[in-house]
Amino acid sequence: MNTTNPQPPVATPVANEFLTFRLGHEEYGIEILKVQEIRGYDAITQIANSPEFIKGVVNLRGIIVPIVDMRIKFDLGQAQYDQFTVVIILNVAGRVMGMVVDGVSDVLTLEDEQIRPTPGLGSIIDTEYIMGLGTVDERMLILIDIEKLMSSSDIGLIESNFN
Repeated sequence: MNTTNPQPPVATPVANEFLTFRLGHEEYGIEILKVQEIRGYDAITQIANSPEFIKGVVNLRGIIVPIVDMRIKFDLGQAQYDQFTVVIILNVAGRVMGMVVDGVSDVLTLEDEQIRPTPGLGSIIDTEYIMGLGTVDERMLILIDIEKLMSSSDIGLIESNFN
C-alpha cells in the first residue's frame, strides 16, 4: 500500500478545452464548459419583429430556448441549412440558448502558448467578443467569448456583467 499519496488525484476542469465549429470558411472555438448539447438543425418557431440573426425559439424539454444564427450575426453571407448544420445548445450565465453553425469539428485542448492575443485591428473590426486566436498545427481558430457576445447590447440574451 502506498501511503505517500493516499488520495487519488482530483480531476479539475480544463478551462482551455474548446468546441470547434465552422462558419463559412473559418473555424471558431468556444469554451466546452458552456456547451450543454449539440443538436441537428430542426424546426424553429419564428418570433415576429425579432432581429434577423434571432432565428426564433425551440422547445427543449419544456424550456423555451432562443436560437441565434451566428452566420447572420457575424455577417458572413446567406446561411445555407443542410445535413451538416447544427445547433449548439449553450448554458451561459444560467441561461439556455442555442446558436446555429455550419458544422461542429471537434473538441481541442489548447495549451496557453497555443492561444495568441487578438491582434489590434483598430476600430475597423469589433474584436470585443474574441478571446484570442488558437493555433493547432496549420489551423487557426477564432476563440469566441460567448458570454460577452450573448450579453452584448445588440444580442442582449443575458444580463451583462461587463459594464
